[in-house]
Amino acid sequence: MIIKEREIAGKTMRLETGRVARQSNGSVMVTYGETTILAAVNAAKEPREDIDFFPLQVEYREKHYAGGKIPGGFFKREARPSEHEVLTSRVTDRPIRPLFPKGFKNETQIMITVLQSDGENMADVLAGVGASAALMTSTIPWNGPIASVRVGRIEGKYIINPTRSEIMDCDLEMVVSGNQETVVMVEGEADGVSESEVLDGLKQAHEVIKEIIDLQNELLSAMDVVKDEVVIPQPDDAMVSAVDEKIGSQVDDIVKIVDKKERSSAKNEMVSSILDSLEESYPSEGKTIKSLIDDRFKAGFREQILATGKRSDGRSTADIRPISIDTDILPRTHGSALFTRGETQALVVTTLGSKRDEMIIDTADEDYKKSYYLHYNFPPYCVGETGRIGFTSRREIGHGNLAQRAIKPALPDYDDFPYTIRIVSEIMESNGSSSMASVCGGSLSLMSSGAPLKSHVAGIAMGLITDGKRHAILSDILGMEDHLGDMDFKVAGTADGITAIQLDLKIEGISFELMEQALQQAHEGRLHILGLMKEAMPEPNDISPYAPRIMSIAINTEKIGALIGPGGKNIKKIIEDTECEVNVDDDGIVTIAGMNTDKCNEAIEMVKALTFEPEVGMEFDGTVTRIMTFGAFVEFVPGREGLVHISELEWNRVDKVEDVVKTGDPIRVKLIKVDDQGRLDFSRKALLEKPEGYVERPKRPRSDSNRGGRKPFKKRRF
Repeated sequence: MIIKEREIAGKTMRLETGRVARQSNGSVMVTYGETTILAAVNAAKEPREDIDFFPLQVEYREKHYAGGKIPGGFFKREARPSEHEVLTSRVTDRPIRPLFPKGFKNETQIMITVLQSDGENMADVLAGVGASAALMTSTIPWNGPIASVRVGRIEGKYIINPTRSEIMDCDLEMVVSGNQETVVMVEGEADGVSESEVLDGLKQAHEVIKEIIDLQNELLSAMDVVKDEVVIPQPDDAMVSAVDEKIGSQVDDIVKIVDKKERSSAKNEMVSSILDSLEESYPSEGKTIKSLIDDRFKAGFREQILATGKRSDGRSTADIRPISIDTDILPRTHGSALFTRGETQALVVTTLGSKRDEMIIDTADEDYKKSYYLHYNFPPYCVGETGRIGFTSRREIGHGNLAQRAIKPALPDYDDFPYTIRIVSEIMESNGSSSMASVCGGSLSLMSSGAPLKSHVAGIAMGLITDGKRHAILSDILGMEDHLGDMDFKVAGTADGITAIQLDLKIEGISFELMEQALQQAHEGRLHILGLMKEAMPEPNDISPYAPRIMSIAINTEKIGALIGPGGKNIKKIIEDTECEVNVDDDGIVTIAGMNTDKCNEAIEMVKALTFEPEVGMEFDGTVTRIMTFGAFVEFVPGREGLVHISELEWNRVDKVEDVVKTGDPIRVKLIKVDDQGRLDFSRKALLEKPEGYVERPKRPRSDSNRGGRKPFKKRRF
């Protein structure tokens, strides 16, 4: 067993290997504060020959026992991964994947399990550290290490690995991964910060990343690890020459074709032609020939941009594709917008709901509800293909979460707009930047629904082509530029600043200077898009007639019980009588939702009646609910009663209550007393004219004894 420790950002980080999961190729336990995760890595002995990609699987799981909880549901065990677990798996995968050898096709699996959580030190950011350390201690070939940290900012001060409580107060929060030289992955959100503030945060994060990498190297130096040799078969020189001869200048011509479909068709025709012509000479080398053609196509595509500054669709590096915006195209929905940028198109629909539509989140550390969420769908038809449907892919979850975080800072406060908001982005066409089209369409769709956004939000995807000496930063990248380029850098925000950021690299890193240039170019592109969005929809619409009407009222928390009533009697009656949905929070906020405004107002008045504080002298129209020998109980508002004593029914003497009122009779009464226990005494006679010559009968003094000398009952416990 080997243990290495170091203080990281004011807390001890501990790496341990050799005690658990010893049959794994590599396994490391990472502890930070009192949060512990286990990372175990394994790879198949032989490569898969039937694929043309690297089969890496990263799985992050939070066990409920880690937080001292039992999972909900019927089976009481963890089932499919939650959205947070999927997002953490993606954030862990992205910086690790580019560091495996090119051509490595051995199936590789990285399993990260949260074993214990103190509820404050976040386990997700430890996943990258654990995966890197486990890969370093394994024999699997990998060009690491890397490390991950979370950086937040509170009142202008940057904090590394803020606690869960501190994150709630941050106006900037990013998960950053990097190597010894630079940053390689970023996933973050902010409340409209500047590009320079983002860069400052990344630089501070990188300093701590280098410390964690040193700790991993300490662990590795205490071990004797020999990496497996990877033999990547090289194609025959004669076959390479034959392929290059057949290609000729075709690649240069194809990469200049503007239309995506035409370019794809031309490439497919070229591939088919070359395969047919070389089939006799190399009958079993079809995959290798395709791979060589792809390599030449990639090189030609990149060289055109680096050499001429012109892209395949004719744009310069900073140009944005033509944008068209159509709002309110689905009038029966609560809000809708069609955002088209070049060959990328998003149909985004907003639905407004009530509190019962909130999403319930159950995690190892906390349970809460979300009143805003965004879902992203990427059907196969958007790229003209067929494919598997019926489940939500990790990519769809990741893109939806990015767009959701981008729009969140611009949402109105709940008190001003007490709706649950669901946004759905349906990608109709895709040729790059569909997640950023979802941000733009989501902002427009919210305005279409009547949501008073603080400002529009727009997003843009930046790319990079570099050969080490020449660099080209691309604005609003195409799908091919994403696939064949070196960077996918998504930046979203308002005119005031950045609200969400996501950086993925396919190379080992870029300098902060290049990152600064990309951020500045993204800023200019974002302002251009925001101008078009503001022109298309400068102000929010009125709320759709098909959306529910939601009203809210604050009541004294001590009156919540009175509003609900015994067994929910009172609140059920309001719901039944008004056909509205009524919800009350622990802080006394009562929300009324319904399709009819008049009915909502009626429900509000009923809530007020149940929860108001009656004062002596007030008059009410009530109903007799119960007859007793000593008086009648009157319901003066739904669910609330008071007593009219028999002596307060008439000015004249009343022998029997039933002589004056009966159960169900309407009665007008006046409040004459509220005792120390909150019981209400009413009078009917106080509202009647006093008979002429009426003489008040003297009241008999109350005896201090126990009423008739009877001893009080004794309580008995059985």
